[in-house]
Order: sequence, then structure tokens, then C-alpha cells
Amino acid sequence: MRHHIRRREHEVPELNMAALPDLIFTVLFFFMIVTHMRDVDKKVAYEVPAGQLTEQVGHQKNVIYIYIGRPTDGSGDYCVQLGNNIATPADIPAFIRSEHRQMSAEDQERMTVCIRADRKAPMSLINEVKQQLREANALSVTYSAVAK
Repeated sequence: MRHHIRRREHEVPELNMAALPDLIFTVLFFFMIVTHMRDVDKKVAYEVPAGQLTEQVGHQKNVIYIYIGRPTDGSGDYCVQLGNNIATPADIPAFIRSEHRQMSAEDQERMTVCIRADRKAPMSLINEVKQQLREANALSVTYSAVAK
């Protein structure tokens, strides 16, 4: 006596897609929060010097960058870039005051100027930039370098 076991036809349940839009917007929101958009177009080319005792600068919101290098279009000698503009060292105090006013009170207290200079930039230009920073009362200055 043989019994036949009858197998039932099993259907695969449908995938519930109701939560998918919430998941997509959550991931999109996450990436919008953690992504830092570059707001400065580099108009000077520079080769970062190497250093032995380098450390990472903390908060990015309170850092003002000054670029020193040759123009990317190949014209001219070493120059200074402030924001998106090529400028002279004499323009630095006004630029620092403008950037300082745009920061929150907390960031103003911790404001740092980071000089990103080409490794072959003339020291006279860097000294002139530093003198202008002193006149603007921007005394917290760091230099960009890569670890050896």
C-alpha cells in the first residue's frame, strides 16, 4: 500500500516595497549631510611640500584657505588665491575680515588660516602673506604638507 504524498504548489510571496522610498530618502539625506562640497575652484597649481611632523586639521568650517602657486593657465609668476579670485597679498586683510564675519561666533573663536603653498614658492611671498595675516589679526596659521 503506497501512499502518495501530494505536494502543494508553493507561491513565492511578493516583496513589500512600501518602505523602499523611505530607505532611499534616508540614504540620500545621509550622503547630503556627510558630503563636503568644494566651494573653491583652484586657479593656482601647487605641489604640496613634505613634512615629518604633520597632523590633521580639525574642523573644516573654521578654516580659511590661502593658495600660493603658479596660475593654472600658465601665465605669470607665483600668485595668491583668496577664495575663487587671484589677489595680491594686500587684499588678505579685507578677505579675512569678510570670511570672519560669515562664521558663527563659535567658529570665529577657533578660526585658522591654512596656507597651501607650492614647495618652490618664494619665501618672500610667503613672508608677505604672513605679514598681512598679522595685520588682519589672524594669528592661528597652519601650513599644508604631506607626510614623508
